[in-house]
Amino acid sequence: MSTPLFHENVVPLHLPMPVAITQGTLALDLQPRLEPPSPAPGDLRRRREVDAWAHRFVQAAVEIVGGDRPPSQLVRHTSREVYADLERRAQLVARAGGHVPGAARVQPVRPRVLSVRSAFPSAQAAEVSVHLRYGARSRAVAARFERRSGRWLCTALEFA
Repeated sequence: MSTPLFHENVVPLHLPMPVAITQGTLALDLQPRLEPPSPAPGDLRRRREVDAWAHRFVQAAVEIVGGDRPPSQLVRHTSREVYADLERRAQLVARAGGHVPGAARVQPVRPRVLSVRSAFPSAQAAEVSVHLRYGARSRAVAARFERRSGRWLCTALEFA
């Protein structure tokens, strides 16, 4: 007695379905854009402000993680989670290098922020990507800043 290859209750993967020409489609303009979109004047000023802030913040953050600065320098500008992560990273690097985090300059090469790119998912939030250089090596950092009580607060920070 031979056993069938498929059970009788198995549903076939491809069911024939009628397809309407426009059902479920988006109206897309497929003509190429010849000019880049230009931001409004207020947007450009805001972007420069956030880029400058993110540049200073990430420079300090990578120096904290490397052991050159104490984590307490960014406590007012980070959420609890981000601050705890910076402390943890600084402790791990210090333990591996045999030094006290933030006590003195320990990195042989100072990390440098090369570029910052920002995007604004809402009026009160900015997401930035940062390109860093450690000597001949490149790294990336992504951060999210939220505007709270009139100042920017880092609520997410990822190192890559």
